[in-house]
Amino acid sequence: MGEKLREKQNTKLLLEMNVGDGEYDFTSSIFDALNQAELEIDNLDETIESIQCLKPNCDKLDYILAASSGALCGIIDIFLVGKPGESPLGNITDKWFADRTTDFARKCKWKDNGENSLSSAIRYLEKKFKIPYDQRGAGDAASFIFGLNPTNHHFKSLAHNPSLLGLFFSILDQFTNSSHFISDGELISLADADGKFELRGNDISSKLYCAFVNWIGHLISDMSGSSSSKGRGMGIPSPFWTWTNDIIAIKRSLNIPVSQFDNSINELAINIYEEGFDARFQSTQAIPVLINEMLVRLVYAIRRLIKYFTETDKETRSFSLMWEKCKPFSNPTIKRMLTVAHGTFCLVDIGDATVHGLVKGGGSFNPTEFFLRLNIAGVGRLTISLYGEVKRDIGIQKAERKIIFARKEKLVVEDYIEGLKLLSELYRDKNLLNFVTDFQDSDMYIRAFEKTVILAKKRNVPNNKILKNKNEIDSYFLGGKKSE
Repeated sequence: MGEKLREKQNTKLLLEMNVGDGEYDFTSSIFDALNQAELEIDNLDETIESIQCLKPNCDKLDYILAASSGALCGIIDIFLVGKPGESPLGNITDKWFADRTTDFARKCKWKDNGENSLSSAIRYLEKKFKIPYDQRGAGDAASFIFGLNPTNHHFKSLAHNPSLLGLFFSILDQFTNSSHFISDGELISLADADGKFELRGNDISSKLYCAFVNWIGHLISDMSGSSSSKGRGMGIPSPFWTWTNDIIAIKRSLNIPVSQFDNSINELAINIYEEGFDARFQSTQAIPVLINEMLVRLVYAIRRLIKYFTETDKETRSFSLMWEKCKPFSNPTIKRMLTVAHGTFCLVDIGDATVHGLVKGGGSFNPTEFFLRLNIAGVGRLTISLYGEVKRDIGIQKAERKIIFARKEKLVVEDYIEGLKLLSELYRDKNLLNFVTDFQDSDMYIRAFEKTVILAKKRNVPNNKILKNKNEIDSYFLGGKKSE
């Protein structure tokens, strides 16, 4: 049945009300709508908070500490890394790689006979992992034809490059008993490179496996130079610079002209390699970059840890909450600090490399000296940070529009909730609508009359139309009139 509940200023609100088992029930519940609206507010708050978490929350001290870390590690790079042949840290990494080479040789059943000789270990590995492309250019035809010599043969030989293309040419050379080199922008192939070489294996799959193992084993043997090296030796090329060989090899294989730029970059890479910039020195350059990374993350965690203990009550502390507040990973604040730290590091490093390039060039710029001192690992790490910053800024710009819409929607929902609260106050009468049950109990009829009076007043029934007691009700139903 329908009942007119409110009439005010020519506006009518009708709610359908059902009666069953002595109770009244509204099919459209104000309280359900109110709960639903409050849930929507919670969802909007979560949306706004998640978008705001995309922004870094660095304070002034965070920026100062990050920049200080970058400057400190830049100084370490200048004085302890420097360039090949003048690097205190480089001597340590050279020793480490030499020890790992001898350890690997022992794993391969090398007997050092108490000598612990690096050259003996390398010689053993060269024989165990024999390959056909190990021409050194020492007095052979290759040295006269394309300038191959012991200081550059690891770089010019494609199969000696620690890259996917290097693996491809290593397998190709072992299957065909040939050698492939890059020199002066040309891809040079030597057929029947080693008359004594024979690839082990009984079928294609076993030969592929043996070729792969030979490639890995021979690279390890060359990590600290060859068995005939004197002094530091020429290790395997830096993975960063071998791409200059890859570009030329791919272009020549596809009959694409090699540009002057390709030749110039490749020549620069060879010059740098001949000065000692190999995979070992590339690893040395990574040390101050790693220190910078760890130092910034440590500073971030310590600051947040102190803040957590000073602002959190002892009773509410927990390891999970502490870790969530202090973990130096996966948040925009630590990423911004790392960008500042690595940016400062690169500024110091590039400045030092530029000065040495100018000094070495005697007034002109010497690119070889510059790139010998340029920390490639640091530049690469900064590039990753900058990419993350750009990607995050694009995401924030897109999210800003969502925030604006979410805030407007939140205002609408909040107004809606206020209206629902007013309605809930006006129609909060469940305890009044149970007067039927009260009538069933003769002891409660007086209270039941009172409830009906209150209910009528809440429904804006004119005062002269309200039946206030049992006598007035009896008179009304017996045909009498309510006294004015």
